[in-house]
Amino acid sequence: MKVIVTAISDTHTKHNQVFKDLHKGHILIHGGDFMNSGYEVNEAYEFFDSFDSVKGYTHKFLIAGNHDRAMEINNEKMVALLNHFSSITYLQDKSVYIADLGVKVYGSPWQPEFFSWAFNLPRNGKELQEKWDAIPEDTDILITHGPPFGYLDIPGGQSIRTGCEILRDKVDKIKPKIHIFGHIHGSAGYHFNGHTHFINAAVLNERYVYTNLPQTFEWDNITNEVKFL
Repeated sequence: MKVIVTAISDTHTKHNQVFKDLHKGHILIHGGDFMNSGYEVNEAYEFFDSFDSVKGYTHKFLIAGNHDRAMEINNEKMVALLNHFSSITYLQDKSVYIADLGVKVYGSPWQPEFFSWAFNLPRNGKELQEKWDAIPEDTDILITHGPPFGYLDIPGGQSIRTGCEILRDKVDKIKPKIHIFGHIHGSAGYHFNGHTHFINAAVLNERYVYTNLPQTFEWDNITNEVKFL
């Protein structure tokens, strides 16, 4: 089946600029960091309301990122708030099977320690291993906030890879058809390694200016071929 997917990430309160450039299709994915400092609940509410109002997509998925502190500090309260926005499926270490498309989606916000932000766990530690071990082996679309080591994980102007080594091991093992993430603004883009389509969907550059358009593609979920639109 041909599925139209749009991926965005790291909107940092500038979502309304981005939403003007959205395509229409089956699946819209936000890979986290919809907030700035992440403490203001009103900031999150405004994003939820705007994201919920986006038309033209059958399914909308959201995960949190390291800037979305409220989603970790007040998780139950924020998830309860999200329940008022019926078109948004929030994924925090869980999967959803989309029966009409025959696609299984899994989302998780965690990443290796990055200063003292949200959803951080020690790099190469037991806790992070447990998070990635929980990803089902039959996942078609994997959504994480941070990248796996070696794929679209170099900050602008640097040469050091910042992706997660444990996540890379998991991705190499289960080979999801699509892996969408953000976090590292300077490596926004696309890479295909022969079995997984990696998409860094960050839309802002490292100065937090809206620079990169949403990535929309037609995906054959049987052959795993993609065509960018």
